[in-house]
Amino acid sequence: MVKGYAGRILHVDLSANKTWVEEPPETFYRRYLGGNGFIAYYLLNEVPKGADPLGPENRLIFANGTFTGNPIAGAGRSMVGAKSPLTGGYGEADVGGFFGAEMKLAGFDAIVVKGVAESPVYLYLHDGEAEIRPADHLWGMTTLDTQNAIQSELGDSRVRLAMIGPAGEKLVRTACVINDLRHAAGRCGIGAVMGSKKLKAVAARGRGPVEVANPEKLRELARWMVEHWKEKAWNLHDTGTDGGLIDLHEAGQLPTRNFQDGQFEGAQKITGTTMRDTILTGREGCYACPIRCKRVVKVDDADYKVDPIYGGPEYETVGSFGSNCGVDDLRAIAKAHELCNAYGADTISTGMAVSFAMECYEKGILTKEDTGGLDLRFGNGEAMVELTRRICLREPGLGDLLAEGPVIAAKKIGKGAEAYAIHVKGQPFPMHECRTRHGQALGYAVSPTGADHMHNFWDGSLDKEPLSEEMRSLGIYTPVPQTVLNADKVRAYTFVVNWQWLHNHLGNCMFVPWTRDQMVDIVRALTGWETNQWEMMKAGERGVTLARIFNLREGFTRKDDVLPWRMNTPFVSGSVNEKPVDPEVLDEHLSLFYGMMGWDETTGVPKLATLHELDIAWAAAHLP
Repeated sequence: MVKGYAGRILHVDLSANKTWVEEPPETFYRRYLGGNGFIAYYLLNEVPKGADPLGPENRLIFANGTFTGNPIAGAGRSMVGAKSPLTGGYGEADVGGFFGAEMKLAGFDAIVVKGVAESPVYLYLHDGEAEIRPADHLWGMTTLDTQNAIQSELGDSRVRLAMIGPAGEKLVRTACVINDLRHAAGRCGIGAVMGSKKLKAVAARGRGPVEVANPEKLRELARWMVEHWKEKAWNLHDTGTDGGLIDLHEAGQLPTRNFQDGQFEGAQKITGTTMRDTILTGREGCYACPIRCKRVVKVDDADYKVDPIYGGPEYETVGSFGSNCGVDDLRAIAKAHELCNAYGADTISTGMAVSFAMECYEKGILTKEDTGGLDLRFGNGEAMVELTRRICLREPGLGDLLAEGPVIAAKKIGKGAEAYAIHVKGQPFPMHECRTRHGQALGYAVSPTGADHMHNFWDGSLDKEPLSEEMRSLGIYTPVPQTVLNADKVRAYTFVVNWQWLHNHLGNCMFVPWTRDQMVDIVRALTGWETNQWEMMKAGERGVTLARIFNLREGFTRKDDVLPWRMNTPFVSGSVNEKPVDPEVLDEHLSLFYGMMGWDETTGVPKLATLHELDIAWAAAHLP
């Protein structure tokens, strides 16, 4: 058995009510590593071309990485994937917490689910075994009630859950999978796929540990992070990911009023420092991590009640429900966050749906009759919270419409509403402004999951001289301004993003400040492989290429690698650091990126030689 892993992949056929276990060879683990690698492999091999994302032929894949469940900081991450009901293409969401670790300790590296249960069920994983249990009594419950009920039923408060709430059950296309109440696999609408299969939850109880090749080396690395994290990541602990919001505002990079602007006059009221000094009651973390960057907030006043059991909003949530909706009330933002975690909806996509509706309302495309009486002007925190609730529960009217995602909703609204739906391939933008970062703009355009910041490029790393040793060690030597897209920027993007994809193969949190050399050392200590940065980066490249092939097979073309109209327009009030993204310049450098990846420069189809070079020639059978 390969060390560092459980060595077993669980297959579940809900239509036939049966399970079986696959034990792949070591070469499978080394080639695909885990996470995105496993998801891309099984989606291509098991989901038929043209399958309905909400039908029985789609696969729902829970996938751990190499790090996941091992005693090392950052090892709380796991991934969930499927054909996305939001984009119709490759779908994947990554998530922290404890469920992924518990799943590996229970004996499984991944779960591949197909079919549809006759009535609601949940999976129970323990001691290398899997049980399909009835969940009719859980259907309709919030995530908190679901967790309490399953832990009580199993008689074990240490059982960890990945679950859906009512949003997933009602097939909200932006529904997510919630782990441990406070951690969300948010993007791509994976929760709707789980709901379509009538799978309410996966419960795991592990009694590991996983055998590793060099436990002393692993302990040495773990001790290093325990001793050094404060000097490298204290701000994450102190003010969380929202701590950088004020810097984004000052730099003109804070999405505001549905990406119309890059600066928000109420920014100071919603930053991480303000949260710390007002509604924060505690800090939590993920499995084996000392940084504890997760927020825990409480509100109890005449306007809002927010239960700290659901944690608290991170930057993406504050940006989407805050500045991007023109709302400067942290209490309202915290309430919207609580609703999304309780009902199981992506805070980014839900906040973007609200900001889209607000702009349509202000432009007269939507009226009060359309909104069910809501005054959807930017800045109305009460209306933002109420519309969030309606979307999560698919209430008739605007809530039900927006639950269909930006493409369907904008088309049904008509009257030019499509111009105000800010998305790529159907996935709403995260809270990062690419008119100030043109390498990131390229990343949004080419991402196989639609607009995504986690497997993307941060132009600031290339906008200084001398470049960091981390950049130079990848062979990147030439600084490029943030609002420039040229050959040097594309080359840097290609190298850096192939490594970024690797994090979601390894199950490593990007916020934990491991160096690339340390990440290699961790993999060596876990597995005993004499691996190196080159081999690991190739695994990332292999994963993104397989995801590309999946999208091509499903009908995506070069025409889908584009940005929304708004990114080619200036901010309405100007900015200190903003330049529209010229679509002709983007298109020119799209060809250059394709070529650097070993894809056809015109179509973006991976070349056969590239597939052989990546040792995935089998995937050629799936090319259009």
